[in-house]
Amino acid sequence: MIGPGSFLEMSDSGDRGLPGGRREGSRDTERTRVQRCEPQAAGERGRRGGRRRETAAAGRQREPETLSGPPLPPPSSPPAVRVSVSLCLLRGSAASPVAEPMQPRSERPAGRTQSPEHGSPGPGPEAPPPLPPPQPPAPEAERARTRQARSTAPMEGAVQLLSREGHTVSHNSKRHYHDAFVAMSRMRQRGLLCDIVLHVAAKEIRAHKVVLASCSPYFHAMFTNEMSESRQTHVTLHDIDPQALDQLVQFAYTAEIVVGEGNVQTLLPAASLLQLNGVRDACCKFLLSQLDPSNCLGIRGFADSHSCSDLLKAAHRYVLQHFVDVAKTEEFMLLPLKQVLELVSSDSLNVPSEEDVYRAVLSWVKHDVDARRQHVPRLMKCVRLPLLSRDFLLGHVDAESLVRHHPDCKDLLIEALKFHLLPEQRGVLGSSRTRPRHCEGAGPVLFAVGGGSLFAIHGDCEAYDTRTDRWHVVASMSTRRARVGVAAVGNRLYAVGGYDGTSDLATVESYDPVTNVWQPEVSMGTRRSCLGVAALHGLLYAAGGYDGASCLNSAERYDPLTGTWTSIAAMSTRRRYVRVAMLDGNLYAVGGYDSSSHLATVEKYEPQVNTWTPVASMLSRRSSAGVAVLEGALYVAGGNDGTSCLNSVERYSPKAGAWESVAPMNIRRSTHDLVAMDGWLYAVGGNDGSSSLNSIEKYNPRTNKWVAASCMFTRRSSVGVAVLELLNFPPPSSPTLSVSSTSL
Repeated sequence: MIGPGSFLEMSDSGDRGLPGGRREGSRDTERTRVQRCEPQAAGERGRRGGRRRETAAAGRQREPETLSGPPLPPPSSPPAVRVSVSLCLLRGSAASPVAEPMQPRSERPAGRTQSPEHGSPGPGPEAPPPLPPPQPPAPEAERARTRQARSTAPMEGAVQLLSREGHTVSHNSKRHYHDAFVAMSRMRQRGLLCDIVLHVAAKEIRAHKVVLASCSPYFHAMFTNEMSESRQTHVTLHDIDPQALDQLVQFAYTAEIVVGEGNVQTLLPAASLLQLNGVRDACCKFLLSQLDPSNCLGIRGFADSHSCSDLLKAAHRYVLQHFVDVAKTEEFMLLPLKQVLELVSSDSLNVPSEEDVYRAVLSWVKHDVDARRQHVPRLMKCVRLPLLSRDFLLGHVDAESLVRHHPDCKDLLIEALKFHLLPEQRGVLGSSRTRPRHCEGAGPVLFAVGGGSLFAIHGDCEAYDTRTDRWHVVASMSTRRARVGVAAVGNRLYAVGGYDGTSDLATVESYDPVTNVWQPEVSMGTRRSCLGVAALHGLLYAAGGYDGASCLNSAERYDPLTGTWTSIAAMSTRRRYVRVAMLDGNLYAVGGYDSSSHLATVEKYEPQVNTWTPVASMLSRRSSAGVAVLEGALYVAGGNDGTSCLNSVERYSPKAGAWESVAPMNIRRSTHDLVAMDGWLYAVGGNDGSSSLNSIEKYNPRTNKWVAASCMFTRRSSVGVAVLELLNFPPPSSPTLSVSSTSL
């Protein structure tokens, strides 16, 4: 049973002829045309079209009827429409809103029951709702507006949003590419949508062209250019390992590959061919980690043949750095002559002694003596025979039949012996064979040796590595030494003379940074403390000083190859607390104390003529100053002028023959040492007039400023300082300590 209000009520002004809005006889017909509300919304929507069609048909059938009553109004005035909501009580569902034509109250038909919203109900029975009149077809423009209105109308259940102009949300899935390629990899494994088959040897590899072309420039060119392969589904590849190709195709999908000893030698060439640079770099990285004296030559050749320039450089550097061990391997014995010449002629060859180079050359020749005998003269020209000791030249080189029987080799031997017999002529006899080797990759290391502090003389030493900005404790000398002279000859450090707390010393010892060991050398002919020491042409010079009784003007020279000291010409002035430096092949003795006054005078030693000559005096008197050479100029920093410690600095130009002042140090220093390293001057330790110092400052000639550097562990005055170019540092069995820079 359907309750009141369950009908769709509509009225039209054209039905006003009867009190009920229509003739009584048509009510049943009209009621049958009213559709009952259904509980399902879907059914309602499906029947709306049917009702419209039935209504239109009914209107057409009623057209012949004659209505009584007043005439109809003109059709120009559209009927007012009222929307009312009827509740469908059947099955408890809600009815949809419907449109009902509105009438003026005065024209409402009799017998209608007024709705509560317009007053109390009327006395008559409720009239059935009239059917709407037939509507003409809507024009095309009207239908277009209707469609647009429907498209912009909010959807059922839509949420009203705040209006924030320009506000958007961006979504970026980081796993999208990964998931997509994983899916494509699975499709490849199942053979889905594959459009290319690669044939190599007897192996077939299915793939997708787009994936291969996106990862490999090689495949990109193959599949996108006007090549026959771009239109083929089967392509045959040559000069590539099947297993390596399969791994690289899989890498294109997964971005993962494992490089190891078993596949690196096939994977690297394949990756190079396909221009997969990331995989090639991974192979090079693996080979770099495998470098060893036993295989470095092979890896170097492998890198060269496949144009891996970075690996080639790294392997070549490894060969130079480990030459002594490499020369004992089978790979070295099988090298062609050209590569052996390249190695033994390199300035960067890392060898403790030139004897190792000589032995390596002879071993290579004797590995196939009949075929290689003819190459001995060319090889011996690359061996730096003058750097061998005189005993080794006479006892081994001259005694070797392979060398003695070649006239060219005899000339090389004579040249080397002259270098030893005429040390004062080494500047003239110098050549590429007299130049010491410096290993590529080596860095400067500053050594602070001995010195003293309050009531203490030091025998310990420490070293500063500029590459790590750290100080390291190294082996101690066998003798405590303050007021010591220190210089580097070749790859060894020499501590000369000094004072041990009880007496002035003539002893000498040298430090080997490779073994971290000090060993004794031949003593000087004279006891010397407060002396000046410098190296020139592979010889060690000691000048001036104090022997415990008087100031000295004598000087002597030490040849590490022969182990002998030789006296040279004496200075024109006795000098104690003097410093000596080498500039342009000459030695300069700067300032000092002559037992009566502090000196500003300077004299120069020329080894070719064995004479000392005076040069321009300094601007200030200085003893216990620091002296060093940087960029062709002689620097003197600090010292004592007889009244106080100095922080002033001056510079001498040999071309101008004059001194000029530069920026002063931040701290007054005397009994310190000065050394050039990496384009800077380092002032190390010393005394400020009241206490010993462990501070260091360095001078930049480009900015003319002094800045603080990392401090030493120990306060050191009367310290000796020198620099060695080292490849591996710190030395074995030495602790590594870190000291930060302190403000001056």
